[in-house]
Amino acid sequence: MAFGSFNPSRQQSMMSDINVTPMVDVMLVLLVIFIITAPMFTHAVKLDLPRAQAAAVQQQPATVTIAIDAAGALHWSGEQVDPAGLDARLTQAARQAPQPELQLRADKNTRYEVVAQVMAAAQSHGLSKLGFVTDPKKEK
Repeated sequence: MAFGSFNPSRQQSMMSDINVTPMVDVMLVLLVIFIITAPMFTHAVKLDLPRAQAAAVQQQPATVTIAIDAAGALHWSGEQVDPAGLDARLTQAARQAPQPELQLRADKNTRYEVVAQVMAAAQSHGLSKLGFVTDPKKEK
């Protein structure tokens, strides 16, 4: 590859070839560096760790079912409660160490207003785990 010419009578023209030699040199140097350093990444320190006798206890949070019938009556785990009693029970549930999961069961004819009030009451007491219980669709 010629970069210039000694013939002054020729017109000077732009060089249109790409010089890839520096790029190949850099790639070869990087390849050598990675070949040398790759075994260092897989090297692990051998440690003799102590053994624990007790396994970690996984506490399952309690589940509380709040049912709302078509008339808007509230039931706390099968026991009918009034709205004031619901507030007291939500306060007590919020104080438990693993907070219980609230499962909301509502009749399909229940007004959404009642469901929204129960959800807002649970949120205002600090309960964040709320699930909705439905019946699976029956095949005809």
